Amino acid sequence: MQHSKHPKLPRPALGRFGRNEWAFVGTTCGNIQQLARHLVSALGDSYQCAYLDADHAGADTEAGLPGMLAAGAAIEYTDAIHSHQLRVNAKWGAHQFRQVLNEADLVLVNGNHHEAVAQVVVIDPVKENSLRKRLSQLTDVRLILLAEGVEQVFDFVENTLPDAEKIPRLRLTDQAGILRFFEQEMLKKIPPVNGLVLAGGRSLRMGRDKGAIAWHGKPQREYAADMLKNLCGEVFISCRPGQEPDMGIAYPTLPDTFADLGPYGAILSAFRQAPDHAWLVVACDLPLLDHTTLDFLLKNRQPRRVATAFESPFDQMPEPLIALWEPKSYAVLLSFLAQGYSCPRKVLLNSDTLILQAPEPETLTNVNTPEEVIELGLGKV
Repeated sequence: MQHSKHPKLPRPALGRFGRNEWAFVGTTCGNIQQLARHLVSALGDSYQCAYLDADHAGADTEAGLPGMLAAGAAIEYTDAIHSHQLRVNAKWGAHQFRQVLNEADLVLVNGNHHEAVAQVVVIDPVKENSLRKRLSQLTDVRLILLAEGVEQVFDFVENTLPDAEKIPRLRLTDQAGILRFFEQEMLKKIPPVNGLVLAGGRSLRMGRDKGAIAWHGKPQREYAADMLKNLCGEVFISCRPGQEPDMGIAYPTLPDTFADLGPYGAILSAFRQAPDHAWLVVACDLPLLDHTTLDFLLKNRQPRRVATAFESPFDQMPEPLIALWEPKSYAVLLSFLAQGYSCPRKVLLNSDTLILQAPEPETLTNVNTPEEVIELGLGKV
């Protein structure tokens, strides 16, 4: 067997900049900027959009650096009231770009200056020679645009692209058609959802395993998983390492790989296993939770957010353990952990979270003690 020093982790499907990046190649920077502006304007309300280009105005100091960077600062931040500007005196690679653009659902790139995983090729005689030099960048062409007066794709492009005749073609001026194309592509990129039942707690206040209590004729963890099964792709029961035999065989278990972090570690462990899926997380101590409440959460989901959660009817705070966590939240959760925080509610409060009002707030009631069981009229533990 070949020896490996490092464990093989499932990696998110990231490009150089993010999960969904497109470079426009083959036309002028002005045309690319106009295309990007139209798409961002049309899609910006539904998706987090980013645009990458180069400075066309040239450096504004003798040192070739702007502002305080010219004086030797490594980072310069400017609060421009309605926007924020961050300048860095460092060469960025893929890791830095991905961190900054983690929450972007769509990254549009000026292909005259940067490469991206997917490409839109413009057939424009003005930039024919430039396009010849960039043939190596054409690794996944999804759309071809014909500039004004152009009827044929350049022969060198046809010869470079496998199955070139199958690639959709539109006019560069067909803004409505280009928008429809990207709308369809964005729908394909909405992350699928897995379900996760949190059942790894020690239930010290209850005095017995809360996930094993049969409120509805079967262990609550399985009852919750059954609800998720009708709404999600795969469903897992989260537990502590070594606890798997107690979870039964109805659903696969997902032991914590982030030790001693409680629900925070369970969510991170789920993303470690499937980083390109969203995770609908449900605690196992919610005896009144029903299918309608979970369905409402999913139907009102906004993938552009870090997460979608309910407002707790008890303290008006976001409820992190009946929430849908998007793939982009993986990096956010890790960044909070690196700063010494392991409270998922704190992440929701300090991130771009959609907060919903539950249609029946009482379904969010959790039980932690025998006394609370009696108060809810659920019998005895």
